[in-house]
Amino acid sequence: MLEIKMVAFDHQYSELIRQVRDDVFIKEQCIDPEIEFDGLDDQAAHVLVVEDGAALGTGRILSDGHIGRIAIIKAARGRGLGAKVVSTLVEFAKQQGYPEVDLGAQTHAIDFYRKLGFSPVGDEFMEANIPHQAMVQKF
Repeated sequence: MLEIKMVAFDHQYSELIRQVRDDVFIKEQCIDPEIEFDGLDDQAAHVLVVEDGAALGTGRILSDGHIGRIAIIKAARGRGLGAKVVSTLVEFAKQQGYPEVDLGAQTHAIDFYRKLGFSPVGDEFMEANIPHQAMVQKF
């Protein structure tokens, strides 16, 4: 059974979250682990996608409304899980009373985020040697 739920970065869920991000960002995209695991996870609210005990995806939102670390393992892509992760984080932000959310989209994913209601702002920038575009969704 597929579960998509908001979780804390605690002893119960932190290893599953780290596993997904390690597979996607560190192994696939060759991002430095010190950049990926930036010390902000304890302060963030996380989404975790689990199916039959296996972690398939994750994402987080910081207290300032910044969404990030959206990751779906390769074997689970093409099922709409990334959109569900982002939508879950956006809904959480609305429930918390945030006036908007923002994120830094890898440039290849700009259209994905546009379809979810985000608009580009500012200039393209580099993060972890990958081109990104700042995007925002106002409520």
